[in-house]
Amino acid sequence: MRKIVYWVHTSIDGHVAGPGGEFDWPTVGPELFGYSNAMNEQVDTLLYGRVVWEGMVSYWPTADADPTTADDHARTFAPYWRRTPKVVMSRTLDKADHGARVIGRNLPEEVAELKRRPGGDILLTGGSEAAASLTELGLLDDVRVVVHPVVLGGGPRLLPGLKDRLDLTLVDSRTFDGRTVLLHYERGH
Repeated sequence: MRKIVYWVHTSIDGHVAGPGGEFDWPTVGPELFGYSNAMNEQVDTLLYGRVVWEGMVSYWPTADADPTTADDHARTFAPYWRRTPKVVMSRTLDKADHGARVIGRNLPEEVAELKRRPGGDILLTGGSEAAASLTELGLLDDVRVVVHPVVLGGGPRLLPGLKDRLDLTLVDSRTFDGRTVLLHYERGH
């Protein structure tokens, strides 16, 4: 069965965005960029909550269009983003552009069915509320947190509103570019 991988950047104080929703603080150096690209090779579906989806579609469809401003990450990820199937979890959207499919009317069944399909892993990027919902449903399998050397002092939390304890098993940890730390966990069963 396919795994859902939660890939998220966080501050040292556990926030995935700043108090005003700002996301200008993550730094992606060459080592983190390489790890991210290698992870994408194992993924054949991108999964988003509505809020992150709106941020992604405002940037990635044309992020590589201007060669004077596009960096290596944009030149590599934008084509991958355009060609990879996308699913948006939302109770308010009926449709999404860029070929994305919207689910959320019956989230447990829709996500379980998505996981049963043949193929590579499913990557949930950011989306702390979406990740928390999937965690409570027992559908999140793999958590990869990149901790950045910043204290934001507020904003959305990594996994907000969870009521029950969640035991995870550490699979890997490493540093990237002398700046960030990856904590890779799998859900305990």
